[in-house]
Amino acid sequence: MKKKSFLIIIGAVVLAAALATSVTVTAQNEYKLIRQFGKVKRVISSPGISLKLPLIESAATLPKQTLLYDLSPSDVITKDKKTMISDSYVLWKIEDPLKFAQTLNSSVESGESRINTAVYNSTKNVISSMTQDEVITSRDGELQELVMASIGDNMKQYGISLLVFETKQLDLPDDNKEAVYERMISERDNIAATYTAEGSSEAKVIRNTTDKEIAIQISEAQKQAEILRAEGEQEYMKILAQAYGEEGRSDFYSFVRSLDAVKNSMKGEDKTVILSPESPIARIFEGQP
Repeated sequence: MKKKSFLIIIGAVVLAAALATSVTVTAQNEYKLIRQFGKVKRVISSPGISLKLPLIESAATLPKQTLLYDLSPSDVITKDKKTMISDSYVLWKIEDPLKFAQTLNSSVESGESRINTAVYNSTKNVISSMTQDEVITSRDGELQELVMASIGDNMKQYGISLLVFETKQLDLPDDNKEAVYERMISERDNIAATYTAEGSSEAKVIRNTTDKEIAIQISEAQKQAEILRAEGEQEYMKILAQAYGEEGRSDFYSFVRSLDAVKNSMKGEDKTVILSPESPIARIFEGQP
C-alpha cells in the first residue's frame, strides 16, 4: 500500500512538472520562439498563455518593443577633406522574429553589430559626398534623411526595421573648431556689411527722391503764393481806383494820407510841426486846392 502511494506521488510530481514545462507565457512587449530540437517551429506574437510539448519543445524570448542603439563617436571625412566627428543613435525593432532568429541566432548583440556597420558606412558615404559647409547646414534634417535613404532596406534581410536615425552631435575636432568659427564669423560679417551698404544706398536714394519732391512742392507753393499775391495787389489797386476815382474821394484820400504823414513826423517829445505856406499839407489844412 505504501509502495502504491509512493508511486502515485511520484506520478503526480512528474505530471505537474510536465504541465509546468508545457506552459509558456508571452508578455505584451515580447515574442516567444518555440523551438523543437533547436529549430524554430513557430512564433507567438500575441500576449497570453500558450502550450508546448514538454521536454521536446523549448521557448526563447525576443524583445518586441522599440530599441535604442547608441553608436560610438567616429571620424568621417567630408568631400573637401575636412574631418568631422559623428555621434548618433538609431531606434529599431525586430519586425520579423523568425528571420531574426534564423539569420542572427536570436542575438540582439548581433543585430546591433549589423546596425552599427550599416549606419556607419551610410553616414560615411553621405558625408563624403558633401562639403563641410553642406554638412553643417544640413544637420537639422536633410542629413538624417540621406543616411536613412542610403541604408534603404538592407536591414530587412535580418528581420530588423530601422525607425529613426538621429545625429546627437556632428562636430569638428578641437584643433579645427577655432579656424572654422573665425571663418564663419568673417563670412557673417561680410554678409552684414553687404546688407548695411545696400541699406545705406537705398536710404540715400529715398532721401534724394524725398528732397527732390519737397523742393518741387515748395517751388510750386511759392509760385502759387506769388500768383495769389500779384492777384491780390491787382485787386487792391482796382478797389482803390474804384474808391478814389471821383474827385471828392480823391481829395479825401489825399487828406487822409497827409494826416498820416504828419502823424509819422510827430515823434519824440516835440509835437510841433512847422509847415511852409507852399507845403501841400498846409494847403490842405487851409482848405486850398
